[in-house]
Amino acid sequence: MSSAPDTGAAVRSAPANLPRRHFVNILLGTGLLASAASFLYPVLRYLVPPKLPDMGDDAVLAAHISELKPNTATTFRFGARPGLLVETAAGEYRAMSATCTHLGCTVQYRPDLREIWCPCHNGIYDLNGRNISGPPPRPLEAFEVQIRGGDIFVRRKQEA
Repeated sequence: MSSAPDTGAAVRSAPANLPRRHFVNILLGTGLLASAASFLYPVLRYLVPPKLPDMGDDAVLAAHISELKPNTATTFRFGARPGLLVETAAGEYRAMSATCTHLGCTVQYRPDLREIWCPCHNGIYDLNGRNISGPPPRPLEAFEVQIRGGDIFVRRKQEA
């Protein structure tokens, strides 16, 4: 009897390791796939922006003439978003989206400075909705103002 190791035992144990290797390969492959998906998902969400809710095409009753005084403003609902109606010191009505173009915060009218201000990052717009300073990248969306009797209606500007 020789004391040499039995090579047949190593061959017989190989099939028992195959299922374990197969399981490890599946586990590693699944982990790699999950990691790739977790990296790609934010990229795809950035490249394909979500659909914006419909703001509606019809005119919306923003306020009554008696509710506003010169150099004041009021917010109103324009579809799913807020709108801002301003009566200037000269008595003109101006309406625009009240959603800041930087991060979507609701803007406010500051009568002391006669400007529109975003409290989130100190963005400033003029009374026409143009961004003057701060981080907002573009102006506020301007709306068309119509006065019917004692009511002030606002609607999106019609593209030419």
